[in-house]
Amino acid sequence: MSIDPATFRNPLLQRLAELDEQDRISAKDRDPVTLDQESVGRLSRIDAMQVQAMALAQKRRRKAERAGIAAALQRIEEGEVLGQDVNGDVKAPHAGYIMMPLYQKQGAEGFFITQDPQGN
Repeated sequence: MSIDPATFRNPLLQRLAELDEQDRISAKDRDPVTLDQESVGRLSRIDAMQVQAMALAQKRRRKAERAGIAAALQRIEEGEVLGQDVNGDVKAPHAGYIMMPLYQKQGAEGFFITQDPQGN
């Protein structure tokens, strides 16, 4: 069964662009909170600090998602060690791009390797 990697690559690249846009939009929310007591009251500063904390947490989640996408876009080579099982190293049977089901964080249940239609 042949699967065109563009089917998976294009949505991942689109998601990277969305993450970049979210970072750009939320940049101001991550700025340090001003402690000028004349311009804002104590509750306003607390609210601003909560907004900042949430924006920083969202940025960390986006960073982790970017790392997963980067790993999904990384090409593997034939013979490359992908992991280990009870028999030792698990090596890629051929070059391509590794894909795992979305529900698993690691390859505990298996994986697929796609190849470019041109054989790259």
